[in-house]
Amino acid sequence: MKKLVYFLIIPFSFLSANAQTTAEITEENTLLNAQYNSDKLQDYNAEDLPWHGRRFKATAGVFFPVNNTEVEVNGTNGRIGTDIDFERDLGFETNTVSFFGTFEWRASRRSRFNLEYFYLKRNSEKTLQKEIEFKDHVYPIDGRVSAFLDNQMVRFAYGYAIISKPKYELGLLIGAHIMLADVGLRLEANTAQVGYHDNVNFTAPLPDIGIWGEFVLGKKVGLYANVNYFALAINDIDGRIISYNLSVLYNVYKDFSLTAGYTGLNFRLDVTRPRIDGFFKWGYNGPTIAATYSFGNHVKFYKH
Repeated sequence: MKKLVYFLIIPFSFLSANAQTTAEITEENTLLNAQYNSDKLQDYNAEDLPWHGRRFKATAGVFFPVNNTEVEVNGTNGRIGTDIDFERDLGFETNTVSFFGTFEWRASRRSRFNLEYFYLKRNSEKTLQKEIEFKDHVYPIDGRVSAFLDNQMVRFAYGYAIISKPKYELGLLIGAHIMLADVGLRLEANTAQVGYHDNVNFTAPLPDIGIWGEFVLGKKVGLYANVNYFALAINDIDGRIISYNLSVLYNVYKDFSLTAGYTGLNFRLDVTRPRIDGFFKWGYNGPTIAATYSFGNHVKFYKH
């Protein structure tokens, strides 16, 4: 009987020791694999990433701005126009959808040139709840009015990287927003009144300066941000502007990436010229979704 007990104890002891050894080896292998995978994820050169530091970058996307628009257009012979809130007084939609496009050329490691384009067209119809003076006409209470507002924004900018490293860049921006605006009102004719309409269009260049930063957060993830501001009077135009943008990039496949961000621009223009006198105030802020294609050779970064 004693021999039988010894016979059973010895195999169980061997199996227990073997299981403990196997568990230790498995745990050790798991830790080594995790460390290897972590090192593999970090094993890349930022300057060789397909989406980072390329000579050219083209972006096209959709913008979902929340708008706030005020316009005043004075008439001739000293007639003072009404301060019109387009969303409240004329029934314009506050939330809209538009598109935008950008193109970037990196001329050198520190220098880059940007071209941006944004377009938004809006219109509405409403029975007026208050009297409105716009240019040389009075639009009466209970009058049926149709209105339109077309905005195009073109921006040119030059960016210079004060700090230029493989995984992050910081620099200054100088450029100009050029706004092309066309706005108009029409009173629809009925049995009691005759219809008429007025429209105003102008082009306003608004220079700005700002700061920007670009960061590599991972092998497929990047972050870009900029802020711009300026206030200046040029001949018959007095303008104040502030704009900003924050976007996160995710590299989907080779040269193609997707970006999601939040952007905004707020400005006021005071315009004085023959037969056009008044101000235009517009703010738009909202999220963006876009596709980006990067191409051309990489610029050369230096770690020191």
